[in-house]
Amino acid sequence: MTAEPARVGSGPTADEIAAQILALPGVELLVATEESGAPEVAWGWRFFYVGPDRRRPFATIGERDMAGFDEDSRMDRPGVFRLNLDLGRHEFQRLFGYPPAESDDRRTSIDATALDEVLPHPVYGTAGWACVLSPGPRSLAEVERLIAYAHDRAAERDRRTRRTA
Repeated sequence: MTAEPARVGSGPTADEIAAQILALPGVELLVATEESGAPEVAWGWRFFYVGPDRRRPFATIGERDMAGFDEDSRMDRPGVFRLNLDLGRHEFQRLFGYPPAESDDRRTSIDATALDEVLPHPVYGTAGWACVLSPGPRSLAEVERLIAYAHDRAAERDRRTRRTA
């Protein structure tokens, strides 16, 4: 028996995922806009941080491809969005069975357009990032765990930074 393909709209919206992330302690949101100095291809993307430095997000949400840079997920499809999470080397390897450094070599064996499936990020997999397109019933429990995991890592990084400052 094979699993049915995920349907867009069978899970939370991008706004609902964003609200869930923003409800976590210490989270700040930056939306890429012309006013924020972001390049036009990134306008509308949401970047989630813990702490004031805003140098390294722990999660991002995009609702469209970044033309010429990040198009493998084909987010031009109606209702498709991508949640991206910074998991680090250890959790990335635990999740996918190989280290992030091998991510580029394995890209061709991964369907970066698959919905409702946790995957290595098509561009930032080598940095320990994972992603899921339009999370739904198949992936939602794992997505919620990974959001908490990425947030905890970011909060610990912020605590270390504040102690050394």
